[in-house]
Amino acid sequence: MIKQHILDDFLFQLRKLKSQADKAMAQVDEAQFFALIDEDSNSIALIVKHVAGNMRSRWTDFLTTDGEKPDRHRDTEFERGSGETRETILARWEAGWNVLFGAITSLTPADLGKTVTIRNEPHTVVQAINRQLSHYSAHVGQIVLLAKHFAGPNWKTLSIPKRKTGG
Repeated sequence: MIKQHILDDFLFQLRKLKSQADKAMAQVDEAQFFALIDEDSNSIALIVKHVAGNMRSRWTDFLTTDGEKPDRHRDTEFERGSGETRETILARWEAGWNVLFGAITSLTPADLGKTVTIRNEPHTVVQAINRQLSHYSAHVGQIVLLAKHFAGPNWKTLSIPKRKTGG
């Protein structure tokens, strides 16, 4: 019972993260999606590319292969490729989430104690999921912060607005 609850909660938290990022990205235009706040920063687009690449690598054949796939080219996730548009990057984002959700929904409570590897390092399934949940949370926070910055006064809050808690 508790193991199924853990799996259900992982899905709930990950869906919440995706929703936050999607709502934040919907508030920026094409130029803002690709904008850098300085030369050493990443745009929303590059963060999305990175997360999508990570998801494809980590969640494809999750229980049976290392989470760092040999065909992943992490460094290029932080570069805008020729011909890349908001639509092509968001399509990768959706594909990454679909791989993630497919992998987690296929897990059973008995899988939680199994060992998987990420970069040749062993993790229990719970540890591996928590590792990714933490990683994605950090990047969704970056996406939200950048989107809020670019949207400025047009920003629509994703949570309880300031000074509206009733306290």
